[in-house]
Amino acid sequence: MFQQLTPVVKNLLIINVAVFALQAIVGLPLVQWLGLRYIFAESFQPYQLLTHMFVHASLGHLFGNMLGLFIFGPQLERTWGPKRFLIFYLACAFGASLLYTGVNAIEYESMRKDKVAYVNSPDPQLFDDIIIKHHRERYNRLYDFIDAYKENPDNEQLKRQSKQVVEDLYRAKINIPMVGASGAIFAILMAFAMLYPNVELFLLFLPVPIKAKYFVAIYGLYSLYAGIQAQEGDNVAHFAHLGGMVFAYFFVKYFQKQDFNRRQ
Repeated sequence: MFQQLTPVVKNLLIINVAVFALQAIVGLPLVQWLGLRYIFAESFQPYQLLTHMFVHASLGHLFGNMLGLFIFGPQLERTWGPKRFLIFYLACAFGASLLYTGVNAIEYESMRKDKVAYVNSPDPQLFDDIIIKHHRERYNRLYDFIDAYKENPDNEQLKRQSKQVVEDLYRAKINIPMVGASGAIFAILMAFAMLYPNVELFLLFLPVPIKAKYFVAIYGLYSLYAGIQAQEGDNVAHFAHLGGMVFAYFFVKYFQKQDFNRRQ
């Protein structure tokens, strides 16, 4: 089966697995070094816009992405050729990171404004509102502190502590790294569905085959819904998935136009 692998797909698989092995076996903190941070975070570096796609947070994360590359990538590479496929893969991953960064910029700017407003005028109810709005996953851990602060709203020590909590949570959140090749993999899925829309896919979680075009459409709508809803505990970069799909759509259309013009 491995002999069916195309050159670029094979090398991408090797690179991603090798990077993960360095993390797991050697213990290098590559997620922290190479993961994509918010562009205004202290730890942001421009190279992270590309390096994040070769780093994965867990074995399951790596396996899921590499399985998609392994299944759908070779056919696209055979159709387009190695050079075009590699350009597509890297450009869509980069584009996905840009959309993800843009969406985060909106969220984090709102968080920053709320933080500044709170530091200037600390208040127990406003503290409670900020935690629920921006850091809901931390609410249970802070419940006792919030309760004590509400009972003693004029306590200067609690005010100082609350301001430090807001500062620390903001700084921690904007420095959470985004990693993985998901943007590129979703781009591959999108391209496959556009070029081979009626190919039937047999998926483990569905009892019947589903055409590629329907599978990708459903997955895209789910990612949009999940990204907007932003459920507590959901650490998936849904807007990176959508970014990969959006960029893939325009790349495929561009490639098709190029190929049509060459035939004229």
